[in-house]
Amino acid sequence: MKLENVQILDGLFKESQEKGKDYLLYLDVDRLMAPCYEAAGQTAKKHRYGGWEKTGISGHSIGHWLSAAATMYSITNDQQLKEKLDYAVKELAHIQSFDGEGYVSGFSRTCFDKVFTGDFEVENFSLGGGWVPWYSIHKIYAGLIDTYQLIGNMQALDVVIKLANWAKKGTDQLTDEQFQRMLICEHGGMNEAMADLYFITGNRDYLELATRFCHKAVLDPLAKGIDELQGKHANTQIPKVIGAAKLYMITGDETYKHMAEYFWKQVTKHRSYVIGGNSINEHFGPENTEELGIQTTETCNTYNMLKLTELLFQWSQKAEYTDYYEKALYNHILASQDPDSGMKTYFVSTQPGHFKVYCTPDESFWCCTGTGMENPARYNRHIYYENQEDLFINLFISSDIHLKNKNLKLKQVTNFPESNKTKLLFNSGTKENVRLHIRVPGWVSGPMTVLVNGQKQYQSQERGYITIESQWSEGDIIDIEIPMSLHVSRSKNDPRKAAILFGPIVLAGALGREKFPETDIIADHVKLNNHPLINVPDLITNEEDVSKWITPIEGEKLAFRTAAIGQPGNRSVTLIPFYDLHHQRYTIYWNVMDETAYQSFVDKEQEEAKKLREITVDSVQPHEQQPEVDHAIKSKNSRSGYLNLFNSGWRDCKNEGYFSYEMTVNPENQMYLLVSYSGNDTVLHEDGKAYQREFDIFIDGSKIAHQKLKRNDPGKLFDVCYDIPLSLTQGKERVEVKFASEDGKVAGGVYRVRILNDKSVI
Repeated sequence: MKLENVQILDGLFKESQEKGKDYLLYLDVDRLMAPCYEAAGQTAKKHRYGGWEKTGISGHSIGHWLSAAATMYSITNDQQLKEKLDYAVKELAHIQSFDGEGYVSGFSRTCFDKVFTGDFEVENFSLGGGWVPWYSIHKIYAGLIDTYQLIGNMQALDVVIKLANWAKKGTDQLTDEQFQRMLICEHGGMNEAMADLYFITGNRDYLELATRFCHKAVLDPLAKGIDELQGKHANTQIPKVIGAAKLYMITGDETYKHMAEYFWKQVTKHRSYVIGGNSINEHFGPENTEELGIQTTETCNTYNMLKLTELLFQWSQKAEYTDYYEKALYNHILASQDPDSGMKTYFVSTQPGHFKVYCTPDESFWCCTGTGMENPARYNRHIYYENQEDLFINLFISSDIHLKNKNLKLKQVTNFPESNKTKLLFNSGTKENVRLHIRVPGWVSGPMTVLVNGQKQYQSQERGYITIESQWSEGDIIDIEIPMSLHVSRSKNDPRKAAILFGPIVLAGALGREKFPETDIIADHVKLNNHPLINVPDLITNEEDVSKWITPIEGEKLAFRTAAIGQPGNRSVTLIPFYDLHHQRYTIYWNVMDETAYQSFVDKEQEEAKKLREITVDSVQPHEQQPEVDHAIKSKNSRSGYLNLFNSGWRDCKNEGYFSYEMTVNPENQMYLLVSYSGNDTVLHEDGKAYQREFDIFIDGSKIAHQKLKRNDPGKLFDVCYDIPLSLTQGKERVEVKFASEDGKVAGGVYRVRILNDKSVI
């Protein structure tokens, strides 16, 4: 179905779409293009944007902008966007002309040239000395493909074909073993991009490259129904599966289908939060857990999960696909854009008492800024699904659809979810035969009713679709009523923690602006991670019927208030849709229990985390891409990994190796270094040698400690706190924390690094 055949008419999504378009128009193409000029050794027309556009991932934003602007133009026909799109493609073509082989990107091709020799270094987020180069350049591939497919820009196709031929020529030099080794580093949706180019051109070179870009270490277990996702960087994996799904559609190979379906089930059923997002600190945690935290539900992940869901729905029109899509669309994607400024979230915190943090317009350009550009233009994608004689009504969003092959126009009139009713109006058409399939959501709280022209009645409470086949004509009306009610969703791993929903809509506790930061629109998304929290009440009631202790607030849309059951203090709490909550503190997970349980309840984990957060100045989680990059990691002879036993990443180094982070300190107060180690770690036996885990720790080159690990506390992580001499931090805002090993020895593994301003409570 072509995007322009579906138009959003009014309401929540229309307003968000317009705000998203404003940001696309605001952005300066010359500034987005600046790193591409510089990478080609040319002088840029204007200075580049800040944030990630000043790092090794630069250039990813112009790719996202192309996809977003092309999609937005296809549904709005905004001529200013069209002019900017044409200009951007011409600029990329001009820059590409400086490279004899067709390369164009926001960073030098040096890393790729090294990789194509077959002799290269690779880690999860580093390849040939570059930061996720395939991931970054993939955004330009995708942006050019979208610009061609959605608005017919032939120059975009020419540029992307030259870029694809460059990739094919370079990677042809790699053996399959070398190619798979290259894929250890995050590479975005390169398999999807090559599959799309094969769809467009029929050139089997691109199909071959799409197949080679499939990362077997991740995809092969999925094909066998094996979940090895714990500890993996979540958004690295989702695009791989989208590409596999595209390959199934090309080849018909059921192996690809199994990968996609199994992955979707595991992520949506066993690894997602109530808002539909997934991951904590960008990584998949243990199965069937909803660990709360500040850096949960990365927004990019949900953008990609919605793309995957659309593909799966094409294969099998299951209502469960749309149930997930609706949950994630309303409660994460719609909630991730500030309706005032149009800025986007990176993470959406599930930490009770925290708040949303948004990008700045010019100085952020996170990955989620990029997908956040695209999201508002994609709101119309899954409202309907057309397949020959069948039309599926999936989402209850004010919109219209033109079935051009049927000469039929259908309009959906609704203000869902403020109302539980929607109306379908046939505005044109004469006796056109169409089977309508109207979704019965999994959350429906009573029989769903459908009236055709006020007479014929269909009723169902079975999850799935109500099917009505008829010859439709102008003036026909279908009235639909979808019963909604309040209900509780219990956490997968802690039944005392629960979210409150009305139908599919997650209701957040509106907790005000106590101790709120000066602004929640910031360039550095981690800057407010340790901002002081507030006490969030527990909801204590012996009444299981939610409607007995939560009631609507009269005169307000979708606003509710609890009875005075918030403890301590017999507090009443206001609940509003999470997508409506911005610029204040909130919680979406509560401790909910009866009075007997509350008498003996102490959330020790939360209390300990609160105490540690209050004294933390800065922290780094080793092995995780963004925290390490944000803290300017440097390393030699170092490696990192993930240990399921502790649900944590680690890093070490051996021989004359080291790794270091730049960390924030308070220049006036005494600082302390708190490091977490594995109590199981002892002598490392590797390469026929025995390496003692014995190492030194330095602050700005001055040794502050010597540490030896020898099964200090088996089965646990343990912490060691080191005093940092005041002379090493006075007058400084940041210092280098370095772990170094001598020949024949190992430093680490290190599982967490924190700078503290107090050690009395640890």
